[in-house]
Amino acid sequence: MLISEIFYSLQGEGELTGVPSVFVRTSGCNLRCRWCDTPYASWNPEGTPRTPEQILTAIEDHPVARHVVLTGGEPMIAKDVTVLAERVAASGRHLTIETAGTVAPAGIACDLASLSPKLLNSAPDPVEHAAWRKKHEATRWQPEVVRAWVDRYPYQFKFVIARPEDIEEMEHMLAALQRAIPRHKVLLMPEATSLERMRERAGWLAEVCKTHGYRYTHRLHLELYGNRRGT
Repeated sequence: MLISEIFYSLQGEGELTGVPSVFVRTSGCNLRCRWCDTPYASWNPEGTPRTPEQILTAIEDHPVARHVVLTGGEPMIAKDVTVLAERVAASGRHLTIETAGTVAPAGIACDLASLSPKLLNSAPDPVEHAAWRKKHEATRWQPEVVRAWVDRYPYQFKFVIARPEDIEEMEHMLAALQRAIPRHKVLLMPEATSLERMRERAGWLAEVCKTHGYRYTHRLHLELYGNRRGT
């Protein structure tokens, strides 16, 4: 597996915000979001090949942490991801898989599926990245795949919101799933890679959550560490 980084931090987003966790970031992605905050795992994938056994050893260097987050890039396209998930599960740790929901789970071990389908606001520039724009738009929303995750695993939805119009698009996507998705399982997160941008959007997004019953999720790592790797 090509691994971009393994680090110990606090979960910064979603239902488990604040929980000490070991993050395993795979390198490689089948999407190219314009606002990606980990380009070293997507636009320009870099990393070191590691076996599942080597990764588990690195996880065990942090014995206090009982939570592991498998993230990317898109971890579900990583070689041996199923084997790694089995190893983490066998160790007795809680495993969150952060995925865009474009690859079917196929029975992978997972305690929390953190599903982050990409909205139109994620599309790369149609001129500068024309080929990726086409591929990204054809791939970013796979409702049948998302249903497979929702039907099998505990889950949360985590949508990156950049503008008020994104809410309507998000609601159409959720309706297309034809599942009863509780609103408290839908977490809205401001699109931001800086504290200033996050705070600028947090106010109106919090009001949207209050009005519609969705959950607001902050980006704790930005508050604590800023936009830098290994956090």
